[in-house]
Amino acid sequence: MKLKIVSPAAAHAETWQAALQAAQPGSEITTTIQPLHRVNVLVNGSRPDLVIAETTDLVDFEALERLAQAHPELEYVLVAGDLTPEFLMRAMRAGVREVLPSPASPAAVAEAVQRLVRKRAPVAAAAAADRHGEVLAFVSSKGGSGSTFIAANVAHILAGREGARVALIDLNLQFGDAVLFVSSAQPQSHVADVARNIQRLDAELLQSSMAQIGPQLWVLAAPDDPARAVDVQPQHVETILALARTMFDYIIVDAGRSLSAVTLKALDQCDGLYAVLQLTLPFIRDARHLRDVFRSLDYPARKIHWVVNRHTKSGEITLADLKKALGVDDVIVLPNQYDVVASSVNQGVPVDKLASSSAITKALRELAAAIAPEKARARSGWLSGLFRGAAP
Repeated sequence: MKLKIVSPAAAHAETWQAALQAAQPGSEITTTIQPLHRVNVLVNGSRPDLVIAETTDLVDFEALERLAQAHPELEYVLVAGDLTPEFLMRAMRAGVREVLPSPASPAAVAEAVQRLVRKRAPVAAAAAADRHGEVLAFVSSKGGSGSTFIAANVAHILAGREGARVALIDLNLQFGDAVLFVSSAQPQSHVADVARNIQRLDAELLQSSMAQIGPQLWVLAAPDDPARAVDVQPQHVETILALARTMFDYIIVDAGRSLSAVTLKALDQCDGLYAVLQLTLPFIRDARHLRDVFRSLDYPARKIHWVVNRHTKSGEITLADLKKALGVDDVIVLPNQYDVVASSVNQGVPVDKLASSSAITKALRELAAAIAPEKARARSGWLSGLFRGAAP
């Protein structure tokens, strides 16, 4: 690798260079003793793979931001003084994944560089595992359908399966809050940050940008600022989902209510599309419009499933009325259990943990089983021998 150290402190740069020469034998290491804003990191077309930059003031940090924006393909280790949460978030959004407090020890710098070097391996390792996860998208036919609750809780249920790795990706880019349905934790990164660093995207960067909710569930949150929605483009979604397939067994996408070029790219890529509605006239009217959109996009009927949420048998509009209106034979039905669902949402606790024996939990488990049937476990022991010896 080509490593470039930029620091105004000669003593720091010299000790870091010595540590890196020992930790990364064979690497080409150059050192520049100047403030970063005075340095041309790329000289005559020659560029390093990784930059270790020490910034001592805002001018230097702004220079690093400009460099990272112009060259997101490079890796960066930042050494700085006042590491406030706001500063760290700004560095992350600039594409910096390793930030060290100044003065940084030679060992700390060497370890940070080694972590970034190891980032090159995960994609190949994931591909070698031959994982090809299923993408399952939930879209709301009208605001307030409960599609985010369903998507988040189905993801949590699937993550409870032995050995299953599950991702929940929130593409409701302006007002998404899917992570709050399964956790009270505040994500440190989101899908717009990933899009901003799409040229550097690999398995480790994607996973580090996700909030890990449990041993087998990760959430890629929507942007915390609605204005950041414009940072996410359709090609970014395509790249993220393609990589996620190599990392997870199931990728649950909360597409929200708005049909945009970004969400349509996710719907194009998904293996199963679940449209959520309720049995009221406005919902059914919008569901028919949504059905027409799906038809215009040539989505096969087997890909589309209709989910009736908050169903009550005493409603004026029946399931038969809905099937006739949409021209479908089957719909998935989830019961109305307002108190349990409200408690789950307010506490940020998945409903199968909060009320494992409730009717809504049972229905969601059945939905998860229908979406992704569990593989039968191999028989073992003396009884399996009898079956192996039996004629097919």
